[in-house]
Amino acid sequence: MHEYFIQNVRFHEDEVVTLKGWVYNLRKSGKIWFLLLRDGTGIIQCVVTKHDCDEASFDLKDVLTQESSVIVTGLVRADDRAEGGYELIAHKVELVSLAQEYPITKKEHGIEFLMDHRHLWLRSRRQHAIMRIRHTIIKSIRTFFDQRDFILVDTPIFQKMATEGTATLFETEYYDDKAYLTQSGQLYAEAAALALGKVYCFGPTFRAEKSKTRRHLTEFWMVEPEMAYYDLEMDMDLAEEMIMYIVAEVLLNRRQELETLERDISKLEAIRTPFPRMHYADAIKLLQEKGEDIPWGDDFGAPHETIIGESHSSPVLVHHYPADIKAFYMKRDAEEPKYALAVDMLAPEGYGEIIGGSQREDDLNVLLERMKAEGMAPENYQWYLDLRRYGSVPHSGFGLGLERTVAWICGLKHIREAIPFPRTMTRLTP
Repeated sequence: MHEYFIQNVRFHEDEVVTLKGWVYNLRKSGKIWFLLLRDGTGIIQCVVTKHDCDEASFDLKDVLTQESSVIVTGLVRADDRAEGGYELIAHKVELVSLAQEYPITKKEHGIEFLMDHRHLWLRSRRQHAIMRIRHTIIKSIRTFFDQRDFILVDTPIFQKMATEGTATLFETEYYDDKAYLTQSGQLYAEAAALALGKVYCFGPTFRAEKSKTRRHLTEFWMVEPEMAYYDLEMDMDLAEEMIMYIVAEVLLNRRQELETLERDISKLEAIRTPFPRMHYADAIKLLQEKGEDIPWGDDFGAPHETIIGESHSSPVLVHHYPADIKAFYMKRDAEEPKYALAVDMLAPEGYGEIIGGSQREDDLNVLLERMKAEGMAPENYQWYLDLRRYGSVPHSGFGLGLERTVAWICGLKHIREAIPFPRTMTRLTP
């Protein structure tokens, strides 16, 4: 049996097709009525008249409600005035399920109401566009690494120890022990990189950050490549290349969705390589020149990232952060040990950090010193330390936050729209 979808009707002009979907909207006008049908791939106008369809189909105009599920059979006809350039002249309309009064109407709804009805809000044009762009970003990430001979390695969700410090861990019972939801797959990806060369993991991560900003979720998705024999420069090159690939794929395949979101596409088209690269010390000078009271040695907050990002039309790579504000596993610069071989990529237009990475510390003794200095218990990391005992090499990696990337590319005001079902400090449902 052949399946037809709205996004493909252009290939079936003047053919009779059957579309299965839901009532997006309904307009009546005497002896004719119009059914806007959605099926998840698009929306098409179905023209229903007594002349073209049976009486039972025509009489459904007095029965159908918004989001009722229907099957419509009809003739595909080109029409420049119609959405997508095509409409369907209905021959038959079949009711599958009659929907109750739909809670989301054309009137303005508050964000909390919409988030309470997130399971239904996903059916709107705007949310369709965001989710389809998110899909393309995920697909482009996987294709990017596949084309470069990276191996996907799935890392555990339950972990015994912290990766990014203990302050943001979600603790859970694990039989007679306790475990934590993963903050990052990085440490395990490092092990895989020393086995397979170039790897990446891509999955959900969890941070118990007590933050209510528009950039934070407690559960988000992150892609984390790790590469043996890569230094910081190679790490930054790969991150830059990946972002260019993602943006190009979205511009190529999701222009209509970007237009639905009223995204300023010229901002994405203006992105060029090489991306600006800025030493942390120069970034501090820039912020001070802009009137920010931030001394050398402080980490950047959201306003600082916004200022740096807005100073360029392409993402900015800020590197060589002070070692004291970076994680234990980040390698120090041999010539200037006060700096870590770390990098953050800051998106333009005020969207802040979308990538964080570094060259990893590959010296066993130095790594042990760093762990002890931060009050960590090396005995809990013996398997990780083994990576430095048995064939240690220079290696690097980074993590890209998927939702922040979606928010930036879509031009969203809040990250909660960038994931199907967001989890925040105050939201655990739906």
